[in-house]
Parts: sequence; structure tokens; C-alpha cells
Amino acid sequence: MLHAIIMAGGAGTRFWPASRTLTPKQLLTLYGERSMIQGTVDRLEGLVPAENTLIVTNERLVEGIAEQLPALPARAILGEPCKRDTAPCIGLAALQVCREDREGIMAVMPADHVIQSTDKFQQAIRQAASLVDDSADRIVTFGIRPTYPAEIFGYIERGDALPTPSGEALAYQVAQFREKPDATTAQGYLDSGNFYWNAGIFVWKAAKILRELQERQPEMFAHLQAISDATGTDRYADVLREEFAAIRGVSIDYAVMEHATDVVVIEAPFDWDDVGNWPSLSRLHGADEDGNTIDAKHLGIDTQGSIIRGTSDHLIATLGVHDCIVVQTPDATLVADRRSEESIRQLVKMIEENGWQEYL
Repeated sequence: MLHAIIMAGGAGTRFWPASRTLTPKQLLTLYGERSMIQGTVDRLEGLVPAENTLIVTNERLVEGIAEQLPALPARAILGEPCKRDTAPCIGLAALQVCREDREGIMAVMPADHVIQSTDKFQQAIRQAASLVDDSADRIVTFGIRPTYPAEIFGYIERGDALPTPSGEALAYQVAQFREKPDATTAQGYLDSGNFYWNAGIFVWKAAKILRELQERQPEMFAHLQAISDATGTDRYADVLREEFAAIRGVSIDYAVMEHATDVVVIEAPFDWDDVGNWPSLSRLHGADEDGNTIDAKHLGIDTQGSIIRGTSDHLIATLGVHDCIVVQTPDATLVADRRSEESIRQLVKMIEENGWQEYL
């Protein structure tokens, strides 16, 4: 049976001041009429039943996610007591799936991506599940055909093609996973035509990923097993907090994917965007004749190439503003050069150092 695991623990710092501690990126509406996490769950309708959906997040976000997704049962949201990266998150989810369904197949995905064409997405997940079902030891991931030499994504090098029936997406054996490259290397990947961006979406049997973690991360697995063993007891909350905090955090890419064998990559047939920063909105929403992407009550003179976002009851007026990011919220306003958006993380750290927790 297919189970959906949604990873929703990120902080979304680069979307400050809209993204805050209790309302990070995945709880924001950045595209369409629904928040990122609502859109992710909506995309699963008809593919995975609500009772087979599990959201793993930071414990402080459990209440906010539950409010946005009232149709999900309370047990569908699992709160981590602290941040420990994606491998422990996935391991904890896999143990829960295995307790209920020893042959369960997991479709693991982030909560904060925009994926257009739900039909194609669901068809690709079903194709991946079929490939996993054919081989209990197979792992399937998804690759995005690169459109520019990105330095912010990991890459997947494809190997030999797999035979695929008509109507299914292209699939290949994975030759190698590559870390985020420098500009020259990224250009080489793009020119070769044999590399994909790593979308961070995986399909595997829960038992398979647990075997991989037990073999490659035995200390982590022991902590996760202790948590699983305490499930349903009055000690669970204390065991979860103590054992999870003792885990050395590591990503699933480093923990498993870079070492695993029999990994297949499907060339994603759907449109995908990781919505990593404010400039992403220009890709998603397009721009007007002056190159501006505007989601605000706005008046501008000689305003070009800018991203402007605000509340509907607050006028933002810009004069002679070029290539800027302007984001207005009820208690904070960001004005930044588009080329300096990576410094938003540094800015958030400065706010924290000043003790201004009300702005975080």
C-alpha cells in the first residue's frame, strides 16, 4: 500500500519577514489560493488516502499545520522535538509505516515545492511505486531536467535507460549523486545532458529504507528504534525527546542515497519549482511590462525589475526603484537588492542576536 510522507520542518528563513517561527514558508500562500503544505496534500487526493498520509514537522508547528489541514487525523502529524535533518525524519516515519504495513511503500516529498499538473505528478508516483514493487531493494527518485547551471541544487547523473512502457516517463539507473557544484561544474553538467537537479522526492519500501539506515547509520537507527518501541506507552513523549535529541543530524542524501545501489531516477514529467527565495515568485507569477512581480496594493513611478509583496490594506509606493525586493508585513518591512537576497539569512541572525524575538 502507498503511504505519503511529507517533510515539513523547514524554517524558510529566506522568506522573512513573511516567514516566521510559527508560520514558515510551508504555511505561507506563495502561489495559488492555498498554502504550500495545503497544496502538497491537495496533490495527493485520489492517490493516497488521508489515513496513509503522515506529515513530519517541528513540534511547534503541529498546531498550525493541524489548523490548515483539518481533514487529516491528529495522528497524521508527527512533531519532532528538535531539528535533526531529513534522515532521522524519514527513519521515524518509516518505522511508523512498518508498524502498520510491513510491505508499505513510501512516497517521500517536501512540503514546500510547487508542482503543476497533478495528473502527471500522480502518474509519476504510481510509476515509481510500480518500479519499487518489482524489486524490494530498489529506490526511486525524481530528477528535474536543468534549465540553467544552478549552483543551489544537488545533481543526479543518469546511467543506462530502463525499458519504459508507452506513456510513462523516462527512467534511468542512477550513476552517481553529485553535491552542489560551483558555476563551472554546473555548466558542465548542463552541457552534458546527462544530469538532473535532485528534486528531493523519493519512493521506496519502508522496510528497505530502514535496512539502509540500520546498516549505514547504526547509532541513529538505535535511537529511532528506541522511540518506536516506546510508541503507545506513557513513556513515549519523554523517550522521543531524549532519544531524538541524541541523534546526530544528517540528510538522507548523505546517509543513504550517495551509497545505495539499484537506485533509479525518473525524469519528472511535471513542472517543478522549489520556491527557494523571493525571486522565485517571478518565475511562478510572471512579470509585468516593467519586469515587476507585484502582489500588493502598489503605485510605482520608474519602478523596474522588482518584487513587491504586501497586505491588501497597505499602499506601497515606489519611486525610481530598480531590481529590488520589497516585502511589507504588519510589523516589519524588508527592502533589499535582488542580488543580495541570500543575505536575508544573515539579517535574521542579526535580529536574533538583538533579542528581537517578536520579529522572528
